[in-house]
Amino acid sequence: MKKLFILNLGVAMFGDNWCWNSELCHFAMESPLVLGVTVATAALGGRYMIRAWQALKARPSVPRIRRFYEGGFQHSMTRREAALILGVREHAVMEKIKEAHRRVMVANHPDSGGSHYLASKINEAKDVLMGRAKGTGSAF
Repeated sequence: MKKLFILNLGVAMFGDNWCWNSELCHFAMESPLVLGVTVATAALGGRYMIRAWQALKARPSVPRIRRFYEGGFQHSMTRREAALILGVREHAVMEKIKEAHRRVMVANHPDSGGSHYLASKINEAKDVLMGRAKGTGSAF
């Protein structure tokens, strides 16, 4: 174990070596101190990161809800696909179906820059859910 002894004459002994310049002796003593503080900081930071990671993994997983249906249209529209298009349940009441149809059609109407194809699919979805059409295909 190395120790620093300062003598009355301004000469210091560091370990087995004599230091005639006191600045070198202070530098020799500060280096282990800086190294120790750095190691302690890294250890505490690592401990914090491990605890944060464990807390993140322990959180209950919340299912992510998709806002839009991913995929194309089926050849023959089903009640499920019609409900997905209008954003209602398959067995919704007529008022909900009409309200959803109006809301979706306003957003996608061809006169306001929407697609004719999407408008026909929206109308077909309304017909399927209201029971007017029995698996008829789109005009497109």
